Amino acid sequence: MRNIFLAIPLAIFFLVGISSCGSYYMVTDPSSGNVYYTTNFKDEGGGAIEFIDDRNDNIVTLQSSELKEISEEEFNRALKAAQ
Repeated sequence: MRNIFLAIPLAIFFLVGISSCGSYYMVTDPSSGNVYYTTNFKDEGGGAIEFIDDRNDNIVTLQSSELKEISEEEFNRALKAAQ
């Protein structure tokens, strides 16, 4: 029983730690060359993705894209450069 009381706080700590560590992405539209930055995307099926461009908060849907995970520092530099 004591193990359960220890396991629950550890599980909560682990889940909070995972949720606070986000991923950062640079999304490139190969047909136009436009580059977008996001922390989340949704697979729409058939190769399409939908996401919010964090530089201007626009919802973007691309039928074809190149997705690259980048560091938080690169992500923040890109957002600052867009201001």
